[in-house]
Amino acid sequence: MMDNEFEAAFSCFLERHEYDDAESALFEIVGAAFLAGWRAAGGECRSAERIFQVLGSPEKNPGNQ
Repeated sequence: MMDNEFEAAFSCFLERHEYDDAESALFEIVGAAFLAGWRAAGGECRSAERIFQVLGSPEKNPGNQ
């Protein structure tokens, strides 16, 4: 286990925006690596799908304009 001075310094580091930036970058790298492995293993990526529609907002169709 580390001493209290180390724990305090590490805690301060975790609260800084530099840590958030590094964590975000690592998350993107891990996600890209996983996706590359997934595709290499024959996995397919789903196409984007609409997950909701705002009620009261009619969809615009070419025939309804």
